[in-house]
Amino acid sequence: MGAACRMMERERTAADGGAEIGGRGAAGAAGSGSASGAAAPFAIETYTLGPIQTNAYLLTAKGPDGAEHAVVIDPGMNPKRLLERLEGVKVEAILLTHAHFDHMGGVDELRKAAGCPVYIHDLEADWLTDPRKNGSMRWQDVTPPLSTDPAEYALDEGQKLSLLGAEFLVMHTPGHSPGSVSFLCGKHLFSGDVLFKQSVGRTDLPGGRERDLYDSIRNKLYKLEQDVIVYPGHGGKTTIGSEMAGNPFTKF
Repeated sequence: MGAACRMMERERTAADGGAEIGGRGAAGAAGSGSASGAAAPFAIETYTLGPIQTNAYLLTAKGPDGAEHAVVIDPGMNPKRLLERLEGVKVEAILLTHAHFDHMGGVDELRKAAGCPVYIHDLEADWLTDPRKNGSMRWQDVTPPLSTDPAEYALDEGQKLSLLGAEFLVMHTPGHSPGSVSFLCGKHLFSGDVLFKQSVGRTDLPGGRERDLYDSIRNKLYKLEQDVIVYPGHGGKTTIGSEMAGNPFTKF
């Protein structure tokens, strides 16, 4: 799985402003983490989108046709900058770590613009079409009710996705929400709202379960190598080793 991870990584941040409410006091601004590790087989750009400052990750690499190909993880609300960046780029997939409104708010615009498929865990498949389940009905001071068409593909534990010439392992990491997943490619983990820099995801939203969250972190994510870089849904990046050593919420 990690053998393909050889190309140079670059990271870019495009901030929208606003307050982060996805976790328990996640520290740091997107792109500000000091994590280091193996290079990815794609360039990684971070777009901090919408009023809740959700990290959308744009992964790009040259395809076999010589054109620039991309995968987008969690396209959040107000994705104008991201859409402008993707003009002329072939988007292979939209990957969703979960279906809360701040992570799926840009799916409809991006899917229509790029003509690409959406992947989400089956436990949250109907959240995309239901504003009550994705939370946008609850947070009407932040967003209008949001919905989009159903995803084209379902995700599950242990599934392997071949995208951008690399392999992504799907890890079912519930707790923040029942269908939360993390995506692992070599030494690069996209953790959604499960694990943050010096924090963890909140569990007080519908479908959240604290015991499941800590089980996901301690028995799945903390089993990874310590130099794996963590790209969370909010805030700056970190490493598995840093969180095992110093995250106050996951002390054994």
